[in-house]
Amino acid sequence: MSVETIRMSSKGQIVIPQDIRDDLNVGEGTVFAVIGSKDSIVLKKIVTPSKADLIKDLENIAKEGKKRLQAKGVKEEDFAKIIEKRRKAK
Repeated sequence: MSVETIRMSSKGQIVIPQDIRDDLNVGEGTVFAVIGSKDSIVLKKIVTPSKADLIKDLENIAKEGKKRLQAKGVKEEDFAKIIEKRRKAK
């Protein structure tokens, strides 16, 4: 862990030292959450998942849902009946 001293500008800006940026793999456009508490400020890098990662996560969610429905004996063709029943109930 690197520790360096920096100074805030008159506009409230600070520069994150290059070696720390390199260690954290951050560059222009990186998004951070800023948390302030008493005499501390914490910057937390927010990682935005890639489209491929999102698709993979959604596929895993769908697989898990399918397993749960199969375990309860619900079939894909049952959904039309379930939806129709709910619409009539309104």
